[in-house]
Amino acid sequence: MARRRTGALLVAAGLVLTGCGAAASDTTGTTGTTGSAHTAASSGGTPARNTTTAKAFPAAGVFDYQIGGSYPPASGVRIVDRDRTSAPAPGRYNVCYVNAYQAQPGDLAWWQHTHPNLLLRDASGRLIIDRDWNEALLDIATPAKRLAIAAVVGGWFAGCAHSGYDAVEPDNLDSYTRSQGNLTQADAVAFAALLAGIAHRDTLLIGQKNAAELATRLRGSGYDFAVAEECQEYDECDAYTSAYGTKVIEIEYSADQFAQACAARRGRVSLLLRDRDVVAKGQSGYVSRTCRHGTSTGAGAGPRAVRAVTIAQCVTLALCN
Repeated sequence: MARRRTGALLVAAGLVLTGCGAAASDTTGTTGTTGSAHTAASSGGTPARNTTTAKAFPAAGVFDYQIGGSYPPASGVRIVDRDRTSAPAPGRYNVCYVNAYQAQPGDLAWWQHTHPNLLLRDASGRLIIDRDWNEALLDIATPAKRLAIAAVVGGWFAGCAHSGYDAVEPDNLDSYTRSQGNLTQADAVAFAALLAGIAHRDTLLIGQKNAAELATRLRGSGYDFAVAEECQEYDECDAYTSAYGTKVIEIEYSADQFAQACAARRGRVSLLLRDRDVVAKGQSGYVSRTCRHGTSTGAGAGPRAVRAVTIAQCVTLALCN
């Protein structure tokens, strides 16, 4: 089951066909990036990196996750992650969220009309759907299809770069685990390498989203940082820090797991507690907190100890009451 938290759905045709100001249509996004995708594939290995002008990733910087809706970040926040349809936050290191391996529900009609052969289907021709998020999987099973999808996603990456984003976060790397056996881990890794080459040519850094078992391989394919959801909960954090060092963004959705994460990795990675729906600030249920100073509670801490951490030992981005 995917543990990611989806951003706002695209609800207008103009948003479906654009990514932060650059079109990802069949004539613009695809044509604009096909050359890069073919170059990456034909080289037989990881594409040459072109990140000489990319902004350095602020390792262990204070982070805010805004894929569910944008709002002005608090003054201490250095890294902001937003959906590709949103503008970046001025004066921050900006990460652009892109659903690269699955079709957002609002995008499905566009995929069906423009690239029906790039949607993954079972033996009966039915779309294979991630039921947790109601998203159709993209078919990355062959080199030709990976190139075609990378061309579309590359158009979105170019839109992120044009709008001023510093990095991209392609989501659903682990879609192969929901593919009913139609995709393999090798397919995911091969597609991930294509995306890394395209991002770097646009002078964007690229982050691995979840799939801890692939951390070493993706780091070797040129990935620059990791975005890890609930790695404390699933005992995966060491896999990310072993591969990426301090260039890890960790998001926890449970207060007790967050407290344990603070005790283990405060100051070594970017650590954030968020509400599971990642709603925008001001909406009901909004939570956004980051641990900073003092000593957090250890494993097995009860609610009273967790509450002490969130009040006395965190920099609050929401209501700490």
